[in-house]
Amino acid sequence: MHTETMTTAESDLDRRWASVLRRHPYWLLATATLLSMARPELTPATGERIAVGALIVAALVLQLWWGRARRSSPGPDTTSAATYFVLRWAISVALTWLAPFFAFYAAAGYIDNNELFSGRRRRQAGAFASSLTVAAAQSGGMPFQSSSQWAVFAGLLLANNALLYVITYFVEHEEIRSAARAATIAELERTNTALQQALDENVTLQAQLLVQAREAGVDEERRRLAAEIHDTLAQGLAGIIAQLRVVSSTPDPATAREHVDRAADLARHSLGEARRSVRNLAPVGLVHDTLPQALRKTVARWTEQSGIPAAFTLTGQVLDMPGEHSATLLRMTQEALTNVAKHAAADRVGVTLSYMDGEVTLDVRDNGRGFASRQPPRRTGAGGFGLEGMRSRAERVAGSLIVESEPGHGTAISIRLPLAPTEQRPVPSRRHGDRDLT
Repeated sequence: MHTETMTTAESDLDRRWASVLRRHPYWLLATATLLSMARPELTPATGERIAVGALIVAALVLQLWWGRARRSSPGPDTTSAATYFVLRWAISVALTWLAPFFAFYAAAGYIDNNELFSGRRRRQAGAFASSLTVAAAQSGGMPFQSSSQWAVFAGLLLANNALLYVITYFVEHEEIRSAARAATIAELERTNTALQQALDENVTLQAQLLVQAREAGVDEERRRLAAEIHDTLAQGLAGIIAQLRVVSSTPDPATAREHVDRAADLARHSLGEARRSVRNLAPVGLVHDTLPQALRKTVARWTEQSGIPAAFTLTGQVLDMPGEHSATLLRMTQEALTNVAKHAAADRVGVTLSYMDGEVTLDVRDNGRGFASRQPPRRTGAGGFGLEGMRSRAERVAGSLIVESEPGHGTAISIRLPLAPTEQRPVPSRRHGDRDLT
């Protein structure tokens, strides 16, 4: 806005100066004529008055010709400009000779000298020629009658040219400053244009980023819900099916009743997990327990349901962690145990939670059939997120998953989650015996 105001003001000033350049010879000629008529003692005789009138008409004709020449050829024409200046100077000399007040008309060369001539020497010559006429009028008019008048003329000529030099010096420096200002304004306009384009591109990019962020949020929420459903409803339903199979194949009512009760417990547990997953809350096991306590209960429950002996071991001092880290380790333990029950055919399982300097690790080992670790079991239609799903879950919290397995030698899964220094705060045990979890 400030740049636009400066540009508008300078444009108005340029238009006004162009108007002055077009009209100032008329104004100065009219002023000189009126002053000559107002001083009868300086008015020439009758014959000289006719000459003055003829010269005034010639001056007017010359101005009209020059105005038309400028309109027909707005570009620089040094020949026409020099012709116009010389003719005007000659007419002003003749008029000043007849009536000194016409020195006002001769002073027109001071005003448009820089506009008519392009070279520095030509401008100086034009200004000096105009100063000759003005100094002659100031010293009493021509012709000079005495040597003292010549001396006065020389002094006035020197003073006029000294003044012209000073004025020209400041005018030239102002022109340089104006040119620099104009270049700065032009550069600012280009910069503003580029900045506006950048702002427009930034707005467009921001809109694209918002769309991408929204889409990424939707995808992330879908993955979260899929993982939560898999870890809660799918595993709970799998456990219920296993218990009901035992019920359908056993003739003992007491045994059947026991497995029905287990299936009901699993159903209630899965329902609570589903409700909390929708609300994006922590798993049921972490609502009232620490992570080691929740893992101990998970391992004990899995042993009871699968019939496979499993042991939980805790090493290191329990540290405070973000809820998402604890939930990730608990969910991945449940997934690993479910995979063991489905695929490993193991008779012994060990789960170890280790708190170390800067990280926490969770290891799940079994002595089952194992597999070639370079070719992990493919995901089947039976469900399950598999090892890739577990790896993705670990990476979402900046963790990693390492799988070691050989056919006939069991499988070891290790999950490592880094801890920031501010997260490594000891947590007082909520219950006694957290380390005696076997």
